[in-house]
Amino acid sequence: MLLEFLAAIVLGVAAAGVVMAINVAIGRRLPGWLVPAAAGLSMIAFMVWMEYTWLPRTMASLPEGVEVVSVSRESSWYRPWTYFRPLSLRAVTLDTRRNRTHPAQPGQVMTSVVLLGRWMPPRQIPVVFDCQANRRADLHADVELDADGYLSGADWRELPPDDPALAIACRSVR
Repeated sequence: MLLEFLAAIVLGVAAAGVVMAINVAIGRRLPGWLVPAAAGLSMIAFMVWMEYTWLPRTMASLPEGVEVVSVSRESSWYRPWTYFRPLSLRAVTLDTRRNRTHPAQPGQVMTSVVLLGRWMPPRQIPVVFDCQANRRADLHADVELDADGYLSGADWRELPPDDPALAIACRSVR
């Protein structure tokens, strides 16, 4: 975030410098307000561009095996342009490189859900998907796996059969 702020300031100074150079080259015929306006508009345009390209840049940098499950889209009053095109500032991905199954429970897949947010570090949540019962359980300190592959202390959540995370996690099982 600090680097983006510094880049915006540098861009604003550069835009102001370009407008000042053009003004000098044409004999100082431009209005005085044009230099700070160019600086401000270039900084705003840069920040808007950074926000709208965050998700595509982040998705392009994901390693193979990490798949997007869902993306949030939001609008806000202090970003009026988001009413025309909502911003995507959060995404949920599934790291299928970490898929594991237990021999005694072949219909269950243990994997990681990765939460991505703009200006936030990625957060991984270990989960188990039950592909036959269409449900999911987050793995936390109170959940234990016994020798037969059963989870004790798990809080199972029912999922619709067309849930994208369930489909991606269970692709290798079905």
